[in-house]
Amino acid sequence: MAGKFVLNKTRDGKFSFVLKAGNGETILVSQTYKRRANARAGTESVRKNSASDARFERKTSVKGEPYFNMVATNGQVIGRSEMYSSQRACDNGIASVRKNAPTAPLEDTST
Repeated sequence: MAGKFVLNKTRDGKFSFVLKAGNGETILVSQTYKRRANARAGTESVRKNSASDARFERKTSVKGEPYFNMVATNGQVIGRSEMYSSQRACDNGIASVRKNAPTAPLEDTST
């Protein structure tokens, strides 16, 4: 099963999306957008930027847990991963985004 983007409406009327791997696990969570069109554009940005390893900022939380941010060419954070138990697991998460994002369909549940 292939991955997919899921676009949601938040309780306060804004929009966000997640990228899910083929197994249903969430691998990337977006920022919140005021407009649905901007959230859709965010999914396209993830598709485009996932090809470049330079678009993934590897970080470590204050608790020492690795995670990553995906950034656009302008440096703006497009999405963030979960916290991982090891750097290897984090790298696997990045590989999953790079594999799934380019062809992931968009499921819009925000209507």
